[in-house]
Amino acid sequence: MAKAPEDIIREEVLALAGYHVPDPAGMVKLDAMENPYRLPEDVRGHIARIVAQAEINRYPDASASRLKERLRATLHIPEGVELILGNGSDEIIQMLILAMARPGATILGLEPSFVMFRLVASFCGMRYVGVPLAADFTLDAERTVETMQEHEPALVFIAYPNNPTGNLFEDAAIERVIAAAPGVVVIDEAYFAFAGRSYMDRLAGCPNLLVMRTLSKSGLAGLRLGLLAGSGEWLRHVDKIRLPYNVSVLTQLVAEEVLQHDALLQEQAAAIKAERARLYRALKETPGTTPFPSDANFILFKTDAAERTFNGLKQRGVLIKNLHGSHAALENCMRVTVGTGAENDCFLAALRQSL
Repeated sequence: MAKAPEDIIREEVLALAGYHVPDPAGMVKLDAMENPYRLPEDVRGHIARIVAQAEINRYPDASASRLKERLRATLHIPEGVELILGNGSDEIIQMLILAMARPGATILGLEPSFVMFRLVASFCGMRYVGVPLAADFTLDAERTVETMQEHEPALVFIAYPNNPTGNLFEDAAIERVIAAAPGVVVIDEAYFAFAGRSYMDRLAGCPNLLVMRTLSKSGLAGLRLGLLAGSGEWLRHVDKIRLPYNVSVLTQLVAEEVLQHDALLQEQAAAIKAERARLYRALKETPGTTPFPSDANFILFKTDAAERTFNGLKQRGVLIKNLHGSHAALENCMRVTVGTGAENDCFLAALRQSL
């Protein structure tokens, strides 16, 4: 008699709840940190012509060499730094963890932070240790170093700015963690476009440092393109985990074209930062809400009753992220993506009616 799935699938996988993505149909969608602005019509038209000529009957360039050169130029990646591209940063996180998942090996992350660090560690069978942030969401360097000394993690993830809290950690604290780490430290700079601070220029002087970026927050979420930058000593081994042709023909062609319009992407990022400032002020002035300062394209805020407020927003056609119950430090907290001016106005009106 054939065994049931529960008798065969790994216990770590059986224990997972999975990553739920809500249906946003008909909603003002402010839950996923996307850029709310489409590309201009002339750029979209040029992309359409490029796509029409694409040889989708052929496999893509396995090394994505032309796209890498464009990324190097646009993102100012230092000379001598190697690159790995992935199907979004999620795949890069998975490659890193799979490459280092020796029996008994540990990953260290900060809490609360990007949920995929812990989730991917779980389904790859690697032990995850979380270090709580301080009460004000700053990095507790002393506690982090002590935890590293106890568990000797192979891999440390630091989101910069942090998701979902939105803040940048102090350089001195991060530098102390990098210096004390027994393995690799990965700085996840998914929100670099809105923060303007980076560890990319420190790669040459820190051999155990890797920097991860994604183009998803800059307006290309639908392409699913992430990158990992760092020393070839590390990346040549991580690259062995990368599946062939993981970055599609269309992703390579479209990303290469859009990156030539970097000034446009920066203009959109500037518009988002301006709306972020307006939205933060409005939340501070709204009775019953406490927003936290953000260097990303979202704002974390606290209310007296997150569940009730979240459901009220949904009933009024606005979808944000309810974080209540996900971590003790996020009690009654929600996260709203910075949208267009009109989207933010809809959110604020719905929020005031829902509180």
